[in-house]
Amino acid sequence: MNNQDYDKKIEVLNSTLWEHRALRPKIDNWLTNFKTVQEREYALYLLSRLMYFSSSNIRNLLKALYRDLYRYPVIEKIRKDNSNTLDECLIESEFKKELHKTRFLGVGNPSESGVHLLYYFRQENKIPKSLFVNTDDVIKRHSDGSITLRSDFNAATRFVFIDDLCGSGSQATTDTNVRRCVDDIRKLKPNAHISYLMLFGLSQGVEVVKNSKLYDYAQAVVELDESYKCFSDKSRFFSDGHHDKAIARDVAYRYGYNLIRAYSQSCGYHPLEQDNIAKTHALGFGDCQLLISMHHNTPDNTLPIIWFDEIEGLWNPIFKRYNKVY
Repeated sequence: MNNQDYDKKIEVLNSTLWEHRALRPKIDNWLTNFKTVQEREYALYLLSRLMYFSSSNIRNLLKALYRDLYRYPVIEKIRKDNSNTLDECLIESEFKKELHKTRFLGVGNPSESGVHLLYYFRQENKIPKSLFVNTDDVIKRHSDGSITLRSDFNAATRFVFIDDLCGSGSQATTDTNVRRCVDDIRKLKPNAHISYLMLFGLSQGVEVVKNSKLYDYAQAVVELDESYKCFSDKSRFFSDGHHDKAIARDVAYRYGYNLIRAYSQSCGYHPLEQDNIAKTHALGFGDCQLLISMHHNTPDNTLPIIWFDEIEGLWNPIFKRYNKVY
């Protein structure tokens, strides 16, 4: 394939799947980041392999998350507790009781994507808005250092954390806000059932969450195996036989390293730390090596050459990432 072939493929993807996010002028602007003809060819190839999930895709996935990862498991338990009953009226009546004893929470603070998704999740599944809360609303912290459960949650028996993507698993297991909330719920309601549900999860990240033992249940609607890591031994992205994976990795890594190093320098890290951070995240946060973008954002687990826009004028992204500003 030559660049014209990629142009045609990307044009089709842009008009049918990408919601017109990558029009020709934007692609040309993005390609100016790369110095050589070969680099631009490999950049276009990687772009042509990107998976994009539109607004309607995300809404359908949120329906599946509710149905397959929340409703069905609850109904299964109701049936088991009632001698494997098939009585639809009883099952639905008991399910409504369980639903109203459930609280849905986003992963992160109110401005982040996990919380943002709750709006669509509530709409698509027709769930009462009283069942949605922020992590900081669950626990009341007192001046003497003690904690108590806010009265609104005394009757709650299920807490469901919802996220768009689990890459390395670090946000679900080490994020201060989420981890603190889960630990506090465990202390105050040791019998509560706590779930972590994702639209997408890289297999290794999902395993990290499960092995943390923080949650009673952790699952993704779409689990991405090792083949979705762009440059892994099992990568699905270089089956055409026309492109060298080592060259593609070198292009993505060299530029990604420089971008992440520059960003860590701007954040005031020591030079040795800058090097370690750049090596670890040059191919996406946690070395996840993903090629994925969504209607509401592009995850930092995706190759930085796709989304980097952290330092004005340093790089022209093709799919923008709306990063957290601390």
